Amino acid sequence: MGQKVGKEKINREKGYLYFVGKDGYVWAAPMKSNPGGRKKKVGSEKVAKEAGFMYYIGKDGYVAKAKMKNA
Repeated sequence: MGQKVGKEKINREKGYLYFVGKDGYVWAAPMKSNPGGRKKKVGSEKVAKEAGFMYYIGKDGYVAKAKMKNA
């Protein structure tokens, strides 16, 4: 569905939600089931974001983008 953008593979930890922040880096935020966790920067690769696209971490562990319908 999406187009692979990043070259760095992200290894996921259980209990964290992964997202691409406004700064272009990948971040991990603790879920409610992980109250002892802290928000942390995970990747060292910066992704150049474009308007009208949604950025996410795919099942393969790489950053991908998909075009939003109403953007």
